[in-house]
Amino acid sequence: MINRMILNETAYFGSGAINAIVDEINKRGFTKALVVTDKDLIKFSVATRITDLLAQNGLDYEVYDRVIPNPTVEVVHAGVTAFRRAGADYLIAVGGGSPQDTCKAIGMMIANPEFTDVRMLEGGAATRHPSVPIIAVPTTSGTAAEVTINYVITDEEKKRKFVCYDPHDIPAIAIIDPDMMASMPASLKAATGVDALTHAIEGFITRGAWELTDMFHLKAIEIIGRSLRDSVKGVSAGVADMALGQYIAGMGFSNVGLGLVHGMAHPLGAFYGTPHGIANAVLLPHIMAFNAEYTGEKYRDIAHALGIKGAYECSLSEARTLAIDAVTRLNRDIGIPLKLRDISMRVEDAAALAAAAYDDICTGGNPRECSVEMIKSLYLELF
Repeated sequence: MINRMILNETAYFGSGAINAIVDEINKRGFTKALVVTDKDLIKFSVATRITDLLAQNGLDYEVYDRVIPNPTVEVVHAGVTAFRRAGADYLIAVGGGSPQDTCKAIGMMIANPEFTDVRMLEGGAATRHPSVPIIAVPTTSGTAAEVTINYVITDEEKKRKFVCYDPHDIPAIAIIDPDMMASMPASLKAATGVDALTHAIEGFITRGAWELTDMFHLKAIEIIGRSLRDSVKGVSAGVADMALGQYIAGMGFSNVGLGLVHGMAHPLGAFYGTPHGIANAVLLPHIMAFNAEYTGEKYRDIAHALGIKGAYECSLSEARTLAIDAVTRLNRDIGIPLKLRDISMRVEDAAALAAAAYDDICTGGNPRECSVEMIKSLYLELF
């Protein structure tokens, strides 16, 4: 079997890492950026840390700030128009998963103009050219979009999210600066943090997992397990650790896929606008239980990585329970809702949600085979 690994060309880590942007721009001969972000990150002077840096160094840019949570087809197409109108030659993504995913879609459509509609990029489209160069600056510790080959766009007309995956879309440069994440509200740190944990756990048990990605995922689980509570409390060391942990998880799952948690979370975002991290967080411990008997010894490793003593001494059944309970406690400690009814799901949509989840590309990586009816039952049980 042949396994493939794709990572950023260059990545910078640590407090003050954003300052490396200037040298990278000058070294690469870029002339004008389109900065892709959202209005709140402008309003609260997060994205302006990047635009101020550009301005202070005489670097030309324009801002596209129309990104919304669960970015839509229309948002992407408007971004493509903005890039062309600006005369830009590279992109800077500033924000969480939504600006990062929007930026990737813009970059791919500009570099591959034969794809006139972003819907044409769904799945593994046969693109010929790498994206317009992207400098990715995450402001949340969760999606790891800055190191993945995936992006997710919402088709509002059809009430569905679709996943695009393409080695051509990975950002050239990732800037992992915990100072850009420190001002996140506690609720967002919690949601994005469990999203990162979901990446690590699903990536560890997905069908495509192998030794190298297992290494990344176990380390990510360890870092996230020890730091997420402190990050939510605003402890600077916890914020810095989460910035690293979520990136390491991205290094793994981007190369092997995910599973049913993400498959079921995507329709919740498409139907109700549910924040992706919250949807994952509510689903994670329950889908872990659903998958437990199909994961071999791996829940022992998860429990141990989460700091549970005795995970290798107890029975396999007990070890699986320990791992699930550890995730459940973490959710509770950081204020994650318990049930899907708490995040706007409607019972009458269960069949449509299940059909969408079954068709989601992430579901195919789940270690346990599942049918539409099984997924529908899970939605109703978790309601």
